[in-house]
Amino acid sequence: MPYLTSTRAGTACTRLRTGFGVPGYAHPLVAPTEWAELTRPGAPLHWVVLNVAQGPGTRPDPHCLQAAGRLRNAGVRVLGHLDAAYGVRAFGELVSDAHRFLDWYQVDGFLLGRCPAERTALGGVRRTVTTLRAIRADAHIVLGHGTHPYPGYAENADQLVTFSGSWGDYRWSQVAEWTADYPPDRFCHFVHGVPAGHLDEALRIARWQGAATIWFTDRTDRGGRIDPWESMPGYWDEIVSRVGTGVSE
Repeated sequence: MPYLTSTRAGTACTRLRTGFGVPGYAHPLVAPTEWAELTRPGAPLHWVVLNVAQGPGTRPDPHCLQAAGRLRNAGVRVLGHLDAAYGVRAFGELVSDAHRFLDWYQVDGFLLGRCPAERTALGGVRRTVTTLRAIRADAHIVLGHGTHPYPGYAENADQLVTFSGSWGDYRWSQVAEWTADYPPDRFCHFVHGVPAGHLDEALRIARWQGAATIWFTDRTDRGGRIDPWESMPGYWDEIVSRVGTGVSE
């Protein structure tokens, strides 16, 4: 398979520490079991995204406050979801949403969803990230490109989402050569529609491509009608066991 040619393979084997980045479950009232499972002792979580209403919403939500509080008490990093709308969203709106997330939910950082990937948009994203770090100096910043962006983006965030899509596409995906200059903990992969019987293969792809933060689910988007990230995988116990015990390494 193409991913076996990755120049990162040697470093990935020694440096990779796989864990989950949860893109954002449905509202806690809709998915109470999912949110409760995230505080399970031993679950290898790098962070969890809080997306109240395509952002922080218009007022504090008590159910989301409770869910975020439980995660923080369990030592799990909570990120607020900011929608960049591929660079169309106004800078002021993004910053306003960030302030609400911090004021209402005390988030530990942000995932910039639908982040542009082109070189021409880098300046605007850099400005946004610089402002987010001014608001909270230790904010963990993840850029949600969903594809390999222009390499300069790697210097402006803690992590990049370099794949977000279906299992069919992921199986034959190729890693960008420039990512070999960075350790695996800088990259995230979100993959939906992964069959239970192919978990080992999916974990190997992430390892060879050098992505330490993953989210694999058997849920599918059903032609874009359903958000596959809103509920936990049907094989949650299995993947927690494999990743948590280092079986995937």
